[in-house]
Amino acid sequence: MRNKFLGTGQQGFHPLRKVGVVLSGLRYAIIYDFAVTYKILLSVLLLAGCFYYRRWLDFGIVLVATGLMLVAEMFNTTVEALCDFLEPRENEKIGIIKDIAAAAAGISILVWCVVTGIEVASLLLNPG
Repeated sequence: MRNKFLGTGQQGFHPLRKVGVVLSGLRYAIIYDFAVTYKILLSVLLLAGCFYYRRWLDFGIVLVATGLMLVAEMFNTTVEALCDFLEPRENEKIGIIKDIAAAAAGISILVWCVVTGIEVASLLLNPG
């Protein structure tokens, strides 16, 4: 893909190529990051329940919370991998960077847990 600002890379824009890159990254995250895998599985089950009972607002809220959590989790994984690549030895500044990335992921996971907990309770107490 050509970088518009630097003028480097291959010429041309192909939307399908971008979709392929997105799916490749998601596949990699699912296969190699267990934290992403089990959260996606739990979210899919909950989304299926919301879809089955036609709770569209609940479906949307769970979908947004899951998307937020996945983005934060993947960014956290990326920041940690990049930091480890740039500085393989222990470094206090790198540790702070990784802690901040983990805190961002932790906040999104907390929001996801609250939303999914409320939705699971709602589905169990008042199905359909």
